[in-house]
Amino acid sequence: MPSDPSVGPPGREPGSKVDLVVAGAVLVKTMNGDEEIPGGWVAVHDGLVAGVGRPGSEPPAERTLRADGCLVTPGLVNVHHHIYQNLTRAYRPATQSGLFDWLRALYPRWALIDEEAVYLSTWVGLAELALGGCTTTSDHLYVHPRGAGDMLGAEVAAAREVGLRFHPTRGSMSLSEDEGGLPPRSVCEDEDAILAASQAAVDAYHDRSVGAMVRIALAPCSPFSVSRHLMSATAELAERLDVRLHTHLAEDPDEDRYCQDMYGCRPVDYFEEVGWLSSRSWVAHCVHPDAGEVQRLGRAGVGVAHCPSSNLLLGVGLAPVAELSAAGSPVGLGCDGSSSTDSASMWLEARTALLLARLRSGAASTGARRALEMATLGGAACLGRQGELGVLAGGAAADLVCWKLDGPRFAGALSDPVEAWLRCGPVAAHHTVVAGRAVVQDGALVSEDVEDRLRRHAVAAGRVQGL
Repeated sequence: MPSDPSVGPPGREPGSKVDLVVAGAVLVKTMNGDEEIPGGWVAVHDGLVAGVGRPGSEPPAERTLRADGCLVTPGLVNVHHHIYQNLTRAYRPATQSGLFDWLRALYPRWALIDEEAVYLSTWVGLAELALGGCTTTSDHLYVHPRGAGDMLGAEVAAAREVGLRFHPTRGSMSLSEDEGGLPPRSVCEDEDAILAASQAAVDAYHDRSVGAMVRIALAPCSPFSVSRHLMSATAELAERLDVRLHTHLAEDPDEDRYCQDMYGCRPVDYFEEVGWLSSRSWVAHCVHPDAGEVQRLGRAGVGVAHCPSSNLLLGVGLAPVAELSAAGSPVGLGCDGSSSTDSASMWLEARTALLLARLRSGAASTGARRALEMATLGGAACLGRQGELGVLAGGAAADLVCWKLDGPRFAGALSDPVEAWLRCGPVAAHHTVVAGRAVVQDGALVSEDVEDRLRRHAVAAGRVQGL
């Protein structure tokens, strides 16, 4: 049954006006169990969901946002991204490369980023995500060139301006090619400095409250770019600070070979040895665990950011998503960064996840509702925010998207709005609402600064690419 509209943020008197009602939807898909409400509405108060219900029972509201002709879903949650990489989008020297050669081509370009470039890339990247129905995103910024300024602070400032809910990570690389790693020395940092910066990032930005707009995680880049000591010390720091951990894991056969040569074991074994095999961690890609490793990851509750477009473009393989989920791993979706995924669209990732699942396991294995679940509930679980994000229910964050299901693309799609949403696109957000505030309305960003940011982004991108 739909939620009682009187259920919601503490302190609101039943029957009093809420801040916002989103009304007139073709269907509200709440992701609260199997709840789907034809013609439904969502009420918002103080940034949280105050209730959902059937047409005709809407509470009085200060403002109404019309969702006529729309499917309404929770906002999509992106759990793996490198937003700064939109400065090297479709960078030609890297477009025909596998993972390691791709990285080698791009590291010298990324060594040129600075605070201004990161601010602009984050602002533009979050705007792109919002237009695609993403309301919460993580970001893995692991390149910190010496003298580049406060790049994490620049990211947080951009997120506050655009209005998205943000989970940036304090990423790092410390093991250069001189010490047997992959990155050049120019993009690596001292490990004591990394740990101090990680502590400082949590102290400055991590908000533990319900409905928090910014939370920090710690994210050494990968087994081939940081030392064993840094991985272990970061796990210990995260435990002490009670924050989450993120890294790349089991993405590519080259990573398997590297771990065997460097550490004498496979990546998941190494992951466990350094203290990361726990529900505090979520990992990107996870394409190449064997059957036993899938079970170990699932038993530990390690979350997985499935990045279908990136895996396809880099040719690294098909992740065992169904097996990881069945074993107990929360599975969300990630856009990843350029030039491995040059279109930051969570709708596209959900559709591609659907197609890959059906390719691996047959047409009956997966539908649009399962893909939407990964894009909402699965992502929320990876970030440790179950019940708060990815669902439209009383007390949850008021993050939602209205998707127009009209025009020639949807002609004849009458029987199932959820399947139509993912089969008949491409679809962009008609409205994107974060914490009860419209970030996208009528298909356009609410911000008036888009053209200025795009002009400045083009200058920064040209500098980084050496053009």
